[in-house]
Amino acid sequence: MPAPLPAHSAGLGLRRALLDDLITAPAGAFDFLECAPDNWIGVGGVFADKLAQLTARHPLSGHGLSLSLGGPDPLDLDLLRQTRAFLDRHHAALYSEHLSYCAAGGHLYDLLPLPHTEEAVRHVAARIRQAQDVLGRRIAVENVSTYAVPAAEMDEATFVRAVLAEADCDLLLDVNNVYVNAANHGFHARAYIAALPGERIAGYHIAGHDDEPDGLKIDTHGASVKDDVWALLDFAYATHGVRPTLLERDFNFPPLPVLLEEVAHIRRLQAGYP
Repeated sequence: MPAPLPAHSAGLGLRRALLDDLITAPAGAFDFLECAPDNWIGVGGVFADKLAQLTARHPLSGHGLSLSLGGPDPLDLDLLRQTRAFLDRHHAALYSEHLSYCAAGGHLYDLLPLPHTEEAVRHVAARIRQAQDVLGRRIAVENVSTYAVPAAEMDEATFVRAVLAEADCDLLLDVNNVYVNAANHGFHARAYIAALPGERIAGYHIAGHDDEPDGLKIDTHGASVKDDVWALLDFAYATHGVRPTLLERDFNFPPLPVLLEEVAHIRRLQAGYP
């Protein structure tokens, strides 16, 4: 297995629109890159060459989109095996997926929320364990942004904690998603973070969101990180310690120096903790 990412490290999402800028970025501008293997499996030609160039120079983290860990359909074993080969080929230090589902009798092209029930805990945990066996590595599951929850016997933090324990997997804590859900569903973001098992946090994500006129917050990954989310990341560091942290940006890309300033801000926050 590749060496783990250093706790004090700040990464940037590897998107095709940024390939050339990332290749020519100043040395040391970021500590690692993250990509979705689903978007790169089977890709050849110039894109594959550029990806290989980047992963030869920078540590890589994989962030899956399509496993549908919580879904009703059987796990896609071919995709899992292809993902394992991709992660091994590019020496990925970490692999994460979403605590959600995205397929039910066909792909739904969205990350849909799971009911916060004991039955859902057992269902998704069994599938995470199966996926880990095929991948030959641990998965860090990411808490997702939600705008409705289909059923709830427990609050979100309790649900996440139960899945982590039942599946014996790690957590990729998306701080922006906590902020968005807390605002939309009326719970306290800091209490949620404090309730999580810090020893299972493998890394953090941070991103921008949109504020709608009616007060709804939408997780978009298309804007700069807001001050309240930066403050929540700092609280997570203070509560659970520094972990590798990724800046996510999926569209509305500003010039690379603007993104790198946000990466530098992650580093400044991390520097305040041992």
